[in-house]
Amino acid sequence: MLGPVRHRPHSEKRKMQDKNNRWILTAQCPSRLGTVDVVTRFLKEQRCYITEQQSFDDHLSGHFFIRTEFRPEAEGFGAEAFQAGFAERAAEFEMTFELTAPGTRMPVVIMVSKADHCLNDLLYRYRTGQLPIDIRSIVSNHPDLASLAEWHGIPYRHFPITPETKPEQEAQVREEIEASGAELVILARYMQVLSSEMCTRLSGRAINIHHSLLPGFKGAKPYHQAYEKGVKLVGATAHYINDDLDEGPIITQGVEPVGHADYPEDLVAKGRDIECLTLARAVALHVERRVFLHASRTVVFDR
Repeated sequence: MLGPVRHRPHSEKRKMQDKNNRWILTAQCPSRLGTVDVVTRFLKEQRCYITEQQSFDDHLSGHFFIRTEFRPEAEGFGAEAFQAGFAERAAEFEMTFELTAPGTRMPVVIMVSKADHCLNDLLYRYRTGQLPIDIRSIVSNHPDLASLAEWHGIPYRHFPITPETKPEQEAQVREEIEASGAELVILARYMQVLSSEMCTRLSGRAINIHHSLLPGFKGAKPYHQAYEKGVKLVGATAHYINDDLDEGPIITQGVEPVGHADYPEDLVAKGRDIECLTLARAVALHVERRVFLHASRTVVFDR
């Protein structure tokens, strides 16, 4: 006997439609009276309904940040006309802004070495639609993960590197990134130190993931070092790259407790899990325009 047919409530359908029709307006400017009003008033005049809004005024630096999601209520909404109209209002506040259309998928290049856990996680989230990204290619200094990229139908670029060929290899990587049109580079356990020139070129558009352990352990087998010291927490940090190794502006961090019964292989497994989650979260925050770079720090409007 068939059970009752369940119809999705009209309100639930409307929510799904709204989510697929949400534009994102992000802006920042010097702190000044009326910064929120200039955004909300203009949206009202344009008959745009605000579905989410977050703002922050940094009183130490005197800088203001705002992120607004909205849906147009009037027919014939045009991005160019909207931007031109808002630019006139924003000029009074020295406000810079960006408008992102619904359904935008940011083009990305992923860089990896031999470890596949972060890449696998990103590919799953990409395949299932959890991450609004368009993976243009996967770049590696090793051939090991080519079959994984091939299974997903993504171009795999193998650029071997030695200390002697580093400049030439980075030139190949740079050419691939530029040719792909990537707006974001994800270092998913890419085990090479990028040159100062490369870091400068990718400033604000390259995210790295690395283990975060207290105390800090560098070199080979950090989780084994952590086990020997009896650490009680393992974690990971996702950050934008800069010229200081693993010290770029932090986007998000994750942590997992460990105990005396956790052996080195357990710490490694937990570390991999938290690296995957932390990197994926950072990428999602970036592509949803929830991260503002401000000097050496970030302003992050979480979900």
